[in-house]
Amino acid sequence: MRAFLFPGQGSQAVGMGVALAGASTVARETFQEVDDALKQKLAALMAEGPERDLTLTENAQPAIMANAIATLRVLEREGGIRLADRADYVAGHSLGEYSALCAAEAFDLATTARLLKLRGQAMQAAVPVGVGAMAALLGVDFDLAKTIVAEAAEGEVCEAANDNGGGQVVVSGHAAAVERAMEIAKARGAKRALLLPVSAPFHCALMAPAAEAMAKALADVALRGPLVPVYANVTAAPVADADSIRQLLVAQVTGTVRWRESVAAMFAAGVTEFVEFGGKVVTPMVKRIAPEAKATSVVTMADIEAFAATL
Repeated sequence: MRAFLFPGQGSQAVGMGVALAGASTVARETFQEVDDALKQKLAALMAEGPERDLTLTENAQPAIMANAIATLRVLEREGGIRLADRADYVAGHSLGEYSALCAAEAFDLATTARLLKLRGQAMQAAVPVGVGAMAALLGVDFDLAKTIVAEAAEGEVCEAANDNGGGQVVVSGHAAAVERAMEIAKARGAKRALLLPVSAPFHCALMAPAAEAMAKALADVALRGPLVPVYANVTAAPVADADSIRQLLVAQVTGTVRWRESVAAMFAAGVTEFVEFGGKVVTPMVKRIAPEAKATSVVTMADIEAFAATL
């Protein structure tokens, strides 16, 4: 069994998609479709920067999705391959869940782009810059991380935001509480605790205004059942019902990204091959969580051709 995976925020980089667009009409058409949906020259920003603008949440989220979907579409259209025939499940890390749903045709591309633009804007607007923070705790398992954030909160918000596996947990919340969590983690034996260069505290209760914005947006868009089930971030379980997917995407804004559990559950369900499209971020996580499985990244035209040859 095989799962197609999609990366989250942090995988953006100036120059992303340029080589693929140069090699494939399908990729160029995909980027143009996103530009048209957003009424924005996002492809030019992806290609040329500046990096500070590409890194803005409202730009990074649709850009990462566009790059991933372009990569998949090149495989599908130029390789004559259908996702439904080659993947048993899809999953994505945070915003990557939207990419996964687009890949599985639950959302069309234009809708996905507009939703991610709104999601990025809403998440940024939910908390004033400087009020919140996120930090990565390395060498800490999820149970210990939950104990750490509970102790660090002291009446503020401090929560485990991403369970990435391999002893890596990201915590999110009020800046002072996150700093306390870092100190507690170090005292409890963490290998490292470092602040992340993000502009807002994602996946915690402080994102409640963004969750409300996404609830309104998702209520008004066309959403079909995906071609294959998607493993939802907040449940680490497969879902294929459109109404359930809407609810889970809203919950995802404030909820923990249960990536370790998702990968472990897919492996337990029989998935032996994980393929990441458009990035090299979740592949190392998969290798730490399920070392017995095959995990590959498909980013370049050469990657696409090599992967197609194995199918």
